[in-house]
Amino acid sequence: MSFASLGLIDQITRTLAALHYHTPTAVQAQAIPAVLAGRDVMAAAQTGTGKTAGFTLPLLQRLVMDGGQVASNSVRALVLVPTRELAEQVHESVRAYGAGLPLRTMVAYGGVSINPQMMRLRKGVDLMVATPGRLLDLQRQNAVRFDRVQALVLDEADRMLDLGFSRDIDKLMALLPDKRQTLLFSATFSDPIRALAGKLLHDPVNIEATPRNTTVRAIRQWIVPVDKKRKPELFLHLLARHGWGQVLAFVKTRKGVDELVGLLDAKGLASDAIHGDKPQPARLRALERFKAGEVRILVATDVAARGLDIDELPVVVNVDLPIVAEDYVHRTGRTGRAGASGEAVSLVCADEVQLLAAIEALTGQVLPRQEEAGFEAEHRVPQTNAGGQVVKKPKKPKKSKQEKARADAPVVQEDVRFRR
Repeated sequence: MSFASLGLIDQITRTLAALHYHTPTAVQAQAIPAVLAGRDVMAAAQTGTGKTAGFTLPLLQRLVMDGGQVASNSVRALVLVPTRELAEQVHESVRAYGAGLPLRTMVAYGGVSINPQMMRLRKGVDLMVATPGRLLDLQRQNAVRFDRVQALVLDEADRMLDLGFSRDIDKLMALLPDKRQTLLFSATFSDPIRALAGKLLHDPVNIEATPRNTTVRAIRQWIVPVDKKRKPELFLHLLARHGWGQVLAFVKTRKGVDELVGLLDAKGLASDAIHGDKPQPARLRALERFKAGEVRILVATDVAARGLDIDELPVVVNVDLPIVAEDYVHRTGRTGRAGASGEAVSLVCADEVQLLAAIEALTGQVLPRQEEAGFEAEHRVPQTNAGGQVVKKPKKPKKSKQEKARADAPVVQEDVRFRR
C-alpha cells in the first residue's frame, strides 16, 4: 500500500517521498481516507505510530482542494493540543507535510508573548495548532474568529476531554460552528471519555489500530520495589549499572524535578528539566539540548509525557508513578517509537501500589518485579494480579473462645522429682 493509493494528491506524496515516508502505518491507512471523505473520526493508536500524519495529511489536502481566500482573523482548521511541547511538534509536522502548499499555518500557546500571534492572525490562517487557554485568550482580544472553522482536531483527545481541560473545551465548542468535521486522536481512551466523545461526533469512523490502551510491544517494562526515600539513590545506581546513554525521567512534582536535577548536577551528570513553572523558551531549550545529546538526562513532570518525539530514546524511568494511569502509556511511549526497541522501568514504593494496580488494569498486564540488591524495600509493595487488584495477605482464622482460653492459660510443668 502506498500513500497515493489512499487518495493523497501528487504534491503531498512527493513531499512524503522526500521525507522518506513510503508506506502508511495502520492508523494512517484507516484514517486518511475517512478524513478525506469528510467523516468524523475517533482514532486510537499507540504513540509513535504516525497519528499526527493520520489527520494532518488529509486536512492539508482538503484545505488546498477547497481553495478560497481565508478571511482576516479567521481560521479554517483548528488542532487543539494539551501542551506547548506537543503544539510545537505538531506544527513542525504541519510545516513539513505542507511544504510547497499555498497554505498559511501557525502555532499558538501560552508562556510567550501574545502579540506576535495576534499579528500573525491578521491575515487569516488556514490551519492553526493551539493550546486551549491561549486560543481563548486570543478570542477574548478579538484576534481570532471561529465562524469559518471547517475542521476541529483534538490531539491527545483523552487529556483534552478530562477535567483539567473540559471547561476550556466547553467554551470553545460553544464558539465553533455546529457544522464541522471533528477528529479525535489519542493513544488512550477510557470508557467515560469515549462516552463524552460520542456527544461531539456525528456518525464517526472508529479506528483502533492497536488493542485499546496498550503499551508498545517493543518496550521492555519492569518495576523495582523501593522505599520512597531511597528513590533518588536507586536512580543513580541504575544509571551507573546499566550505562544508559540517555534517559527521560518522570517525577510527580515540580519540586521533585528540581531536587533530582540538583542531585544529578552535584554528581557531575549533565541534566536538565522541564516542568510547568519553567518559561517556554527554557523548556524548548532543555528539549533541544537533550535531542542534540548535550544533556544525558532530562527530568520532567507529566507536561512532557505527551509531545516529546525523540529518536531512539533508549529508556524511560518513572521515578514516581503517574497519578492518572493513562499517562503511563504516554510516558512509556516516548521510547520504542517507530518500531524501535526501548526500556521503561518504574521505581515503586508501597504508597504507590494502588497507582500500580490501576496501570496494570488499564494495560492488561502485570509488570514484572526485579529486586535491586542493596535497595530492598523495608515497606513491602503488595503483590497485584492480572485484574489490577492488590493481593492482600490471607487473614489468619479466628480462634474460638475455648482456644483463646487454652492459649492464655499458664503452662504448668510437672516436676519430675516427685515421679515414682
